[in-house]
Amino acid sequence: MEAIFHGLILAFGLILPLGVQNVFVFSQGATQPSFLRALPGTVAAALCDTALILLAVFGVSAIVLQFAWLRLILMIVGILFLLYMGYIVWKSESTTRETNKALPIRQQIIFALSVSFLNPHAILDTVGVIGTSALKYNGVEQLYFTIACIAVSWIWFFGLTLTGSIMKKLDGKGNLMNLFNKCSALFIWGTAIYLLIGLI
Repeated sequence: MEAIFHGLILAFGLILPLGVQNVFVFSQGATQPSFLRALPGTVAAALCDTALILLAVFGVSAIVLQFAWLRLILMIVGILFLLYMGYIVWKSESTTRETNKALPIRQQIIFALSVSFLNPHAILDTVGVIGTSALKYNGVEQLYFTIACIAVSWIWFFGLTLTGSIMKKLDGKGNLMNLFNKCSALFIWGTAIYLLIGLI
């Protein structure tokens, strides 16, 4: 029970803050014509998180944290990606009437992969925090810890998609989503600047 409770609290604490992944998953719920049409991006993001958690628990964290040059490359690529994503989100216009602008399944999956695996903040959080915390447990306890972390990701992303879908119905003209996009872009740029300052 301790391992499960620890995994739930830790994973929820890491996934709760507004981030690129969360922005993407929420926006899919808000822009797709239906909840089901938004699921490919949601499932892809959850699978990416699952992969990162498994890699972290099974020791990749030790490799990334030991090699300074690998961490530096990861950070630089990630910062450039976040700056680009912020620009895309800022420029995007959201109206519920223009459902033809919703991303097709292939692009949803590609975006989900990019916001998951090219986001240094998410990777370092998952690899560094969850990977390090998993070292506390062995055997069955470590398995319970891992399952709890993965379960939080899946529940959270499906909840975000559903929330975005509901918000779309309440926001007839898309004004709230446009405001959300602007705030999200500012947050993404802020994250990139924060990471850049950490490198200097």
